[in-house]
Amino acid sequence: MSNKYLLEIGVEELPARFIDDALNQLKTKIKSVLEIKRIKYENIETYATPRRLVMVVNELSEKQLTLEETVKGPSKKIAYDDEGNPTKALEGFMRGHNIKIEQIFIDKYNGEEYIYANVIKQGEETSTVLSENMADIIKSIVFPKSMKWGEKDLRFARPIRWIVSMLNEKVVSFDLEGIKLGNITTGHRFLGEKEIRIDSVDDYFVKLEENYVIVDQNKRRDIIQYGSKRLAKEKGGTVLFDEELLKEVTYIVEYPTPIIGKIKEEYLRLPKDVIITPMKEHLRYFPVVDDNNRLLPYFITVRNGNKDYIETVIRGNEKVLGARLEDAKFFYYDDIKIPLESYVDNLKSIVYQEGLGDIYDKTVRIQELSKKIGDYLEVGEETQKNIERAAYLSKADLVTKMVDEFTELQGKMGMEYAKQSGENEIVSTAIYEQYLPKFAGDNLPTTTAGSILSIADKIDSIVGSFAIGIQPTGSQDPYGLRRQALGVINIILNKKLKLSLQDIVEYALYIYVEKQGLVFDYKNVKMEIIEFFYGRIKNIFSDMGIRFDIIDAVVNTGIDDFYDLKIRVEKLNKYLDINGLSEVLTTFNRVMSLAEKASSANVKKDLLIEEEEIELYETFIEVREKVSSWINKKEYDKALEQFIALKDIVDRFFDHVMVMVEDDKLRENRLNLLRKIAENMLMICNLSKLVK
Repeated sequence: MSNKYLLEIGVEELPARFIDDALNQLKTKIKSVLEIKRIKYENIETYATPRRLVMVVNELSEKQLTLEETVKGPSKKIAYDDEGNPTKALEGFMRGHNIKIEQIFIDKYNGEEYIYANVIKQGEETSTVLSENMADIIKSIVFPKSMKWGEKDLRFARPIRWIVSMLNEKVVSFDLEGIKLGNITTGHRFLGEKEIRIDSVDDYFVKLEENYVIVDQNKRRDIIQYGSKRLAKEKGGTVLFDEELLKEVTYIVEYPTPIIGKIKEEYLRLPKDVIITPMKEHLRYFPVVDDNNRLLPYFITVRNGNKDYIETVIRGNEKVLGARLEDAKFFYYDDIKIPLESYVDNLKSIVYQEGLGDIYDKTVRIQELSKKIGDYLEVGEETQKNIERAAYLSKADLVTKMVDEFTELQGKMGMEYAKQSGENEIVSTAIYEQYLPKFAGDNLPTTTAGSILSIADKIDSIVGSFAIGIQPTGSQDPYGLRRQALGVINIILNKKLKLSLQDIVEYALYIYVEKQGLVFDYKNVKMEIIEFFYGRIKNIFSDMGIRFDIIDAVVNTGIDDFYDLKIRVEKLNKYLDINGLSEVLTTFNRVMSLAEKASSANVKKDLLIEEEEIELYETFIEVREKVSSWINKKEYDKALEQFIALKDIVDRFFDHVMVMVEDDKLRENRLNLLRKIAENMLMICNLSKLVK
């Protein structure tokens, strides 16, 4: 017989964002238990609706696999008394493993004789194992936010109201603080039966669908997509799907029915984002667009139910959207009565962060930092003017009525209002692009002005947070500083910007001291920020498939030009993958080790007296020129190849020249020579960090 186990955890409506992780945890935990308990199975399926988490384990074995093992008991000298009779220690060992005296044998362990026995453990029934473990599995599921209810000690995302636990046709009982358990589930809250008897695991899905619950989220998603596309096509358009919104909608309905409603033409005169944001973020509607991506006067939403009274439902949704868009229309036309720059002074009324001033203060800091970055990158005069203007206007939309109501529109409305105020396209776009990227995989700024403004904004946030001690700790990052640091790095890499991180961080800290009068441990804060960024760049390089030791070798050069570091790791990773350096590493590790003892890299030629050290010095001077030439061309693999040519000569030096001689001047000069070689090596990478 094909054994199937069904678990359904019936709950009050779960937040959609909790569901995927809960299903993953449920699958991982039951898999672990089955493997530890020696129960074979074919696969585990997980499903969810807003009111239930469901798991089905297929092709379960009838019972645990029989286990044969050799167990170790007490030592022989305490297992028997002086007359050779079993002691209480031996009797306890036999009792504990349910074995007889004739099953015992003696073997040595670490030179001493011990009691051993071969024990055969017969497997328990699968139903028994499930019964003993399911309560703990459910209790172990964690959520971003949990709650307790009634008199129960159990914590869960929402109150658990019922549990279905069945192996084939039989209920597998367990106690979860007295919560109702059996083979009774419930259908759709309004359309289905309040109590549905499940006679077997095989009829679970059928009976629930008969009661307007489609348990399989993938099936619900397909219904939503297919139905929405069909409705949009009938109106000559296509659905503007958003993956996150689609997932959320899938998880908030049990029986999806896509419906299409109409948007009044007067609202289509509003900017596109002003219409889409209330639809998506507040009402979970999907926009409909034409072939040119222009909004059509329609929206699609998904009803949690069937087609009964569908026209009434459509009219209700149209009214709700109409009210939202009427508000948006009022805010928009009221906001554009004055130019965007008129809002800047009002930013003084919004606190940015305690200790870091208000939003106007942040605007001033961003202006200065943006100018510094622009100067550093040697942008043109016109671009610099655009950057400074965009920085001045960057936060102005935060005090408009539209952004106050729809916070998701920050930046977008700044761009729109800038255009309405007569600002040029570059300034307007940069105001929007300052917030990019907003999340992993998001678009990056396309303009130079937008890129610089985004970097300045994020650097200011990171530097200020570290200065007042609210940097990320462990898994906690409430201000999204890791995401912002990754954004800075990805912009630099994408735009191939030659930018010194240390210089920019130093200037940002200087601005906080000068403008905010902030007091902090300058040296430690700067070091923490730099290390924080290096941690992010290492992760990026690792995700690119770069060897960890090559990442360390390059990052430990102290170079803080991230785009340059990217070129290095890519070229060296490819070079070392083909050539390897096993014999070279020993030589140059020795160079690095001794170089640390040198006081400088100042070599006096008249103190070079041995043939091998003279040869090394003269060859190094020649190689250094070639290495420098390749480095200037960013051909780091070729620079490394040239540098490696020193290996044999360095080996001869070590074989024939005593470095740590008693003569202070000779010793210092030889150490300085090695220091000079080491410093040249660090212009490429730190070879001592590479692994053979």
